[in-house]
This record gives sequence, structure tokens and C-alpha cells, in this order.
Amino acid sequence: MTMRFEPTSLSQRLRTVKPSPTIAITRLAAELRRSGADIIALSQGEPDFDTPDHIKAAAKKAIDDGVTKYTDVDGTPELKRAIVQKFKRENSLEYETTSISVGTGGKQVIFNAFTATLDEGDEVIIPAPYWVSYPDMVLLTGGVPVIVACGEDCGFKLTAAALESAITERTKWLVLNSPSNPTGAGYSARELKAIAEVLLRHPRVLVLTDDMYEHIRYDGWDFSTIAAVEPRLRERVLTCNGVSKAYAMTGWRIGYAGGPAELIKAMATIQSQSTTNPSSVSQAAAVAALTGPLDFLAERNVVFQERRDLCLSAFNSTDGLTCRTPDGAFYLFPSCAGVIGKRQPNGNLIESDVGFATYLLESVGVAVVPGSAFGLGPYFRISFATSTERLQAACARIGDACSSLR
Repeated sequence: MTMRFEPTSLSQRLRTVKPSPTIAITRLAAELRRSGADIIALSQGEPDFDTPDHIKAAAKKAIDDGVTKYTDVDGTPELKRAIVQKFKRENSLEYETTSISVGTGGKQVIFNAFTATLDEGDEVIIPAPYWVSYPDMVLLTGGVPVIVACGEDCGFKLTAAALESAITERTKWLVLNSPSNPTGAGYSARELKAIAEVLLRHPRVLVLTDDMYEHIRYDGWDFSTIAAVEPRLRERVLTCNGVSKAYAMTGWRIGYAGGPAELIKAMATIQSQSTTNPSSVSQAAAVAALTGPLDFLAERNVVFQERRDLCLSAFNSTDGLTCRTPDGAFYLFPSCAGVIGKRQPNGNLIESDVGFATYLLESVGVAVVPGSAFGLGPYFRISFATSTERLQAACARIGDACSSLR
């Protein structure tokens, strides 16, 4: 008798988790493209720029020099020193290397932090719209995501009053992401100070701030991070970042964080029993990224802003769509409320942002992610980290799709 793996063998915890919607949409678009369909995928957050040459050269040298062995579990001394210097130089945050964690991407760093701190039933406050992975990582580590809706009326940002209302005796973490995936909304120093005042009244609550898009910003917006805005919170804040977005190093898989030494030590214990060290070659490349020239960032931000403005103009002139201007990152989060309740040419009703995203993919071959995947509808997210020509074509197709609705 052949024995088969049964779905009932899966853990109850896993059954509460769903695959990443952005990866699922990207995979579906790739399958349609392989079948011959003309698909423009605006679903994945990955810069179309190449990794800068000086970073690639450092990786090649590391290979030639034999830097291909195990390293310290949570980062080489060289990379940790570079991260310490980065935090001091760019964020006015001072850490020892014992307060630095390096992981295989920012996602692992966050997962390690939750695994090291969450007990069953502990609550994590997550403002919505949120990066799709936050709630599921909380669920996987035994916690309870507490979703706080932050609509357009508050700029897609958590207010001090909303935070105060969400905190309970079980609150363990607050998650902040600025500038945000998916909205590009960024917190000002004043807004972070107001949030910090609430946190100072609740000393049990830890803060995880995801600053992955720190260097991608527009219109002179000033980036701030909460541990620098309110130093009294520093021993309760895990400041997370990485090289994926700003340095176009998504595939190199290096994320890092600075935080309380005891938390960093616990995160290293988790990592020692999962992946062990990040790639030695990628770590050498990350040293070059964090210590090398940054002039390319401003040049690329000019291109990103031109693409942002192109898409903003297109969406805000399309019947049924409206879109706020983001402060940073490379996403737009347009409202599609104006098309909900309309009918497609085939008579099918657009009932939700999921239905609208499906309609765009099937009718005009544009892949976007529905806003409900990020905890707030009716919106959809596009990434404008692709060529201007592709974006122009995608915006035209979306406009055609909307004008076909009745």
C-alpha cells in the first residue's frame, strides 16, 4: 500500500498562513507570459537597475580571495562594523557590533525577532496598509496580528490616538514601515514624536521599524527613524534595514538590524538553528555597498520620481481611479473605488479590488496586486520600478480597461 502525505499532517499554525500575494501574482503573470500572453507585471517590488559595479567587483574579489567559508552566524565583523558606521553616519544612531544582526534578507531578520520574542497570544500592532508578510510572520511565530486601518484621511499612517486605542495588556510589538510598502507614505519626525509619546507611556511595548526604503524618497521629504527621534525608546527599538532596494541587491539577500544586545543575541540563537550565516560573498558585497559611494542613489531617485509622476498623472486622469502622491519607495497605491459596481464588457460585475486586479490581468495583461492583500481595499498596488516604456504601456492599458467598464 502506497502511503501519501495528507494535508492533515500540516501544522495548525501553517494553516493560518497564506502564500505571499505579490509572489503569487508575479508567478501567475510569468505563467501567462510563458504561454505566449503579452503581460506587463507591475506586481513585484524589485528595482530594474543593476547592482552598482563597485559592489559587484567586491563580490568577485571575495570569490577570488577565497571568502567562501562559514562566517559568524549573524554577520562578519567587517559587515557589522560597516553597519555600525552606517547607522551613526546616516541615522545618528550609535550601536556596538554586539547590537547588530545580519540575516538572509530583511524578512529573516524580522522573522527572527518575532520568533525570539513572541509567545502564544502576544499581540503585534500592524498599521494597514501593510507589507503582506508582517501578519503572516506574526501568525507563524504564535502571535496575534492586531490590524489598525489607516486610510487616506490620515495619509495611510498610524496616528498617536489610533495607537493608544490598539494597545492592550498583550501588546508585545508595534511595527512601523516608512516609507511604506505599499503606499510610499512616510512618517515625519513630528509624527514619530507623537507616536513615541504614546509608547513612553507603555514601557512593555517593543518597536520594530522597517526602514528598507530609506534612501528612495522624493520632493525633498526628510527621512526619520523613531529611535533617533526619541532616544529614550532606543532600548526597545529594533531598527531594520537592508541592501535590497536602494542598492538594487534583491537577489543578494542581505538584511540587517540594530537593537538591544540581548534581543540581537536571541535572534542569533534562532538563526544558528535555521540558516546559519548569510552568504559570505553577499556579505562582502554589502560591505562595499555600505562603505562605498552613494552618488548613484540620487541619480536613480530622479528616474524613479519621473516614473512616479508619469503614473500619477495617468491614474488621476483615468475615470474611476485616484491616487495620492507617495513620499518614497517605488509604489503607487491608487484607489479603484470608482470602478467598483461597474460591469466588464462581458457583463461580469467588478465587486472588489481583487476582481478589478483580475480584470486587468485577464483583459489587458497588466499584473497588479489588490489592496486587500495589504489589508485595505478598494485599492491596488503597482511598482514603478520598471522601464518608462513599460509603465507608459501599462498605464495606457489600464486606462483602456477602465474606459471599457459600464
